[in-house]
Amino acid sequence: MPDLPDIVQLAIPVYLAAMLAEIAIGRLRGTATYELRDTLTSLLMAVLFLAVSLGLAFFGIGVLRAIQQRWGLVDWGWSVPAFALCFVLDDLRKYWLHRVQHRCRWFWAAHVTHHSSQHYNFSTALRNPPTLLLTQIFVFRIPLALLGFPWEMIAFVAGLNSVYQFFTHTELVGRLPAPIELVLTTPSHHRVHHATNPRYLDANYAPVFIVWDRLFGTFVEESPEDPVRYGLVKNLGTFDPVRVTVHEWVAMIRDVLQPALTPAQRLGYLFGPPGWSHDGSRETTEMLRERFRNAARRG
Repeated sequence: MPDLPDIVQLAIPVYLAAMLAEIAIGRLRGTATYELRDTLTSLLMAVLFLAVSLGLAFFGIGVLRAIQQRWGLVDWGWSVPAFALCFVLDDLRKYWLHRVQHRCRWFWAAHVTHHSSQHYNFSTALRNPPTLLLTQIFVFRIPLALLGFPWEMIAFVAGLNSVYQFFTHTELVGRLPAPIELVLTTPSHHRVHHATNPRYLDANYAPVFIVWDRLFGTFVEESPEDPVRYGLVKNLGTFDPVRVTVHEWVAMIRDVLQPALTPAQRLGYLFGPPGWSHDGSRETTEMLRERFRNAARRG
C-alpha cells in the first residue's frame, strides 16, 4: 500500500490563503462577500466538526475494513485506474447522500447548518456541523467497501473530493467554458445549490461531476434573470453557533412530540421531506417550486 497523505489536512493552509485572496479581490472589486461574525461561525463549526470526526472516525474505519476484508468482491490493488474508479464511484455515492440529506429531514437536520449562511464564500464550505456524525453517514461508504476498495483508498479519494468542493464555494468565478460546465460541478452550479430562490431549490447535488445531476434530472442552470439568494427559506437571523447547529434538531423533536399524532405521522416528521406536516400547514420544496411554476405560467 502506498503512503497516502491526509489531503484535507494538507489543504488547510491553502484554504486559509484562498480565503484571504478572496477577501482581497472582493474588496478591490467592491463586491465583498464576507461578514466577520458569519465567517467566525463557519470556522468554529469547522474546528468542532474536525474534533468530533477524529473522535468517531475509528468506528467507521473499523466497520469498512471488516466489510472489505470479509466480503469485498474484488481486489483492486493500488493502481491509478483503481484510484480513478474509486473516485468516480465515491462521487456518485456523495451525489445520492447529498440528495438524501435534502429529502429526508433526519439528515437535513444536520446538513441544514451548511446552508444556513446568507453569504457565499470559501468560509461557507467549511460550515459543517458536529451533529453530522449523528446521522452516521459513513454507512453510505459501505457499498465501496463491498466492492473491495480498502478504507485507505476510500478515505483518500473522499479527501480529494472535499478539497474540490471547497473551491466551488465562491462568487468570484463566473461561468466557465462550456465543456467544463457540461461535465464538472462549477461555482455557478453550486451557487444554484445554495440558493433559496424557488426555481433553484433542491438542485445540483453533485460534488465533482455535474453529469450525475444531468443524468438523474436534478440539474438547474444559473440564470442572470434570477440572481441567487443564499441561506434558508426561513433564515435564522443569528450567528449563535449553538442555535445554528441544533435549531432543526430541536424543531424536529418538538414536532415529533406533538400530542395526538399517529405513529406514521411521527415518523413523517423524522424521515419525511423537510417542510412536511401532518396537516398540510407547511410547504415542502416541491410545493414551493410548484407555486413558482404556476406563478410563472400566469405571467
